[in-house]
Amino acid sequence: MPMVMADQHRSVSELLSNSKFDVNYAFGRVKRSLLHIAANCGSVECLVLLLKKGANPNYQDISGCTPLHLAARNGQKKCMSKLLEYSADVNICNNEGLTAIHWLAVNGRTELLHDLVQHVSNVDVEDAMGQTALHVACQNGHKTTVQCLLDSGADINRPNVSGATPLYFACSHGQRDTAQILLMRGAKYLPDKNGITPLDLCVQGGYGETCEVLIQYHPRLFQTIIQMTQNEDLRENMLRQVLEHLSQQSESQYLKILTSLAEVATTNGHKLLSLSSNYEAQMKSLLRIVRIFCHVFRIGPSSPSNGNDMGYNGNKTPRSQVFKVRKVYDVVRKIDVKEMNFTKHAFINQTSHEQEPLELLWHSLDEWLVLIATELMKNKRDSANITSILLKQKGPDHQDATPTPSFAAAGTESRKELSTDTGNSKTYEVAGKQEACADGQDVISMTANRLSAVIQAFYMCCSCQMPQGMTSPRFIEFVCKHDDVLKCFVNRNPKIIFDHFHFLLECPELMSRFMHIIKAQPFKDRCEWFYEHLHSGQPDSDMVHRPVNENDILLVHRDSIFRSSCEVVSKANCAKLKQGIAVRFHGEEGMGQGVVREWFDILSSEIVNPDYALFTQSADGTTFQPNSNSSVNPDHLNYFRFAGQILGLALNHRQLVNIYFTRSFYKHILGIPVNYQDVASIDPEYAKNLQWILDNDISDLGLELTFSVETDVFGAMEEVPLKPGGASILVTQENKAEYVQLVTELRMTRAIQPQINAFLQGFHMFIPPSLIQLFDEYELELLLSGMPEIDVNDWLKNTEYTSGYERGDQVIQWFWDVVEELTQEERVLLLQFVTGSSRVPHGGFAHIMGGSGLQNFTIAAVPYTANLLPTSSTCINMLKLPEYPSKEILKDRLLVALHCGSYGYTMA
Repeated sequence: MPMVMADQHRSVSELLSNSKFDVNYAFGRVKRSLLHIAANCGSVECLVLLLKKGANPNYQDISGCTPLHLAARNGQKKCMSKLLEYSADVNICNNEGLTAIHWLAVNGRTELLHDLVQHVSNVDVEDAMGQTALHVACQNGHKTTVQCLLDSGADINRPNVSGATPLYFACSHGQRDTAQILLMRGAKYLPDKNGITPLDLCVQGGYGETCEVLIQYHPRLFQTIIQMTQNEDLRENMLRQVLEHLSQQSESQYLKILTSLAEVATTNGHKLLSLSSNYEAQMKSLLRIVRIFCHVFRIGPSSPSNGNDMGYNGNKTPRSQVFKVRKVYDVVRKIDVKEMNFTKHAFINQTSHEQEPLELLWHSLDEWLVLIATELMKNKRDSANITSILLKQKGPDHQDATPTPSFAAAGTESRKELSTDTGNSKTYEVAGKQEACADGQDVISMTANRLSAVIQAFYMCCSCQMPQGMTSPRFIEFVCKHDDVLKCFVNRNPKIIFDHFHFLLECPELMSRFMHIIKAQPFKDRCEWFYEHLHSGQPDSDMVHRPVNENDILLVHRDSIFRSSCEVVSKANCAKLKQGIAVRFHGEEGMGQGVVREWFDILSSEIVNPDYALFTQSADGTTFQPNSNSSVNPDHLNYFRFAGQILGLALNHRQLVNIYFTRSFYKHILGIPVNYQDVASIDPEYAKNLQWILDNDISDLGLELTFSVETDVFGAMEEVPLKPGGASILVTQENKAEYVQLVTELRMTRAIQPQINAFLQGFHMFIPPSLIQLFDEYELELLLSGMPEIDVNDWLKNTEYTSGYERGDQVIQWFWDVVEELTQEERVLLLQFVTGSSRVPHGGFAHIMGGSGLQNFTIAAVPYTANLLPTSSTCINMLKLPEYPSKEILKDRLLVALHCGSYGYTMA
């Protein structure tokens, strides 16, 4: 066999001439002859020799393949020719129904196909799935092979067993050229037996070029693609790819796509505003279409570079044309609030100005909000009138004689009472009962979600017209106009904020209007909203701690971890650090989630290391405040920036830091003004003095305070004015509050302003200011540092057991007894030893993170040998605990491991 493979025909000839070997003998499990081997390897001389010795050219191996099949599959032209000379049957099928012509078509061997096709009795021979050679050639994009088969009479519309034609196969793999050849030759556009069309396949795969070819020959398919934007089963990014390609073909095509998308969005928007429609389905459909519309708008021939770009693009074509249609929607609002509907009719343009479909939707939205605002105001007046009438009743003795006033007495429209809760307004009820629609809902409950979804769509469309980072003035004006109604919506249903009012996170101008409502929402909900938007557009969070390649690993030195980390982080790509972070200590093999956690833990301690003079310990002895004299270190601002980066990265990747700051510093991070009470963290006595000034009348005390103070600057006392001319302005009873606030700002802010600015510069590289302001200073501490105390009961409740251990085992009971006996510091060491972090996240042990998300603390059984220490796998939060023979030995070995091995990782 090796000689045949090497085509050593002389040696093979000598062997065969001196033996009675059967040249048709089948070797091995696949039962192939020497002729199979020669055809497969292209050993033409041996092949001819074997044929002359009587080898069967049509012998089939266990899979039904003949030597001709193998020669065709591998493109062995000379072997094919010789096999045909010796009467090889080209029509034989293997067990899957494949013939030699199929093999040539699969691999695009057109030159060989020309030679073979003249010997084929049926060019449309089918395999077991009903597929012809034309099917597979189209699927693999072999243009010349397709042309050869068609020239040889292949059926261009022949379906396989599932009804798929060659055009279907070409589109399934985005083969633009083969699809074009088929369409040029008159291929029919046919679906398979399940109704799936070639266009469906193109869109599912994001094959824009192939879609373009289909539309060239079947223009009606353009609208089909537009309508597909409403299909939730299709991946949105694939649709975007297709429409992005189509929009790049010409300016007219781009405008046509935007026009069509605008029309579909408008139709869906009006359906959403109809109470008879399915809210969830219509809401998703509208927002999906609008997202696609905005994407196409931005990437078109002239994406906006400034706020005026909606008027004209680079070719001076009016962009407003993308919205124009021949028909519009007129709002027909029924008086009964149980139903809202919109009817479509032909529009007679008396002003000769064509309406824009999306503008019609925004107009409808505006009208509904105005209507609701009007109803709210009217109901306030009606409620006041009814209350006045009720107050005039004489009391219990007259209740039967005095009829209860009807709603008509206060206005017939009050039958549809609107309960409100907007801003400072209260919920109004009539005679102690909130009136509602017949089905038990009032108009706000019925419409708030629908209108809020349309508001979200409106914001998206406004934003796509503006440069990055700018808020549309039109949208700001819209929110201000409908402020009371929108606040009513979120007061009645706060979930609307998280579902539809994402614009608040991107618009500081609007956030202040709703901040009091947002901060009233549960901390857990705000955390989810925070991380949802922080990680939007980033890869799967499961990849957070897996670098793209070796160059993305942060290589740091353990003996100079602060300086080496500062150096590598400053050089690293910020976007990549947001997506994923991996750390390796120089000279150590370990790498993974546990090492990352250890890195954050050690760095957080180094940040407050007195050697760097960045932070000073506060009066409570547990928290830290920026050092006003940190400039003794010439690199202090760079280090503050790095400290901000580390805390921002930790928050971004949900890693806890082993450090607590003063409340005033958390306020600086959040942009919250400090007050005199914050002074207590650095100077409790001075804070008491400020409190005394506020609590007492200082008019006749003769304090002779002025708006200037003496402060220590590197050991020398200097007088610093609190405001211009402060040294000559006396503190009085009337202005003492201003004095206290200015003194506070000097001590807590002005004295460390450069340090704060540098820290925030680094922090905001990873955490946008608009997101972090969702929290107060206490919540920020929880997010950054977790819970300061370790709850052993919570720990026990959220622990899993594996590798033979169960909760009731004696060793496990000893372990928890030992944990109860440990000091708080030793418990922290144990947590550090197993998880890589010394802090428990907010929410307790149930929220501890592992390498692939949430991962409970786990204890695994290990066979005991003398003096064996516990070990850990920090990436999965696992303690590998030997089956110790006594509680005393367990405690001894555990403490040795904690004090000697809570830091440092190997691959063990």
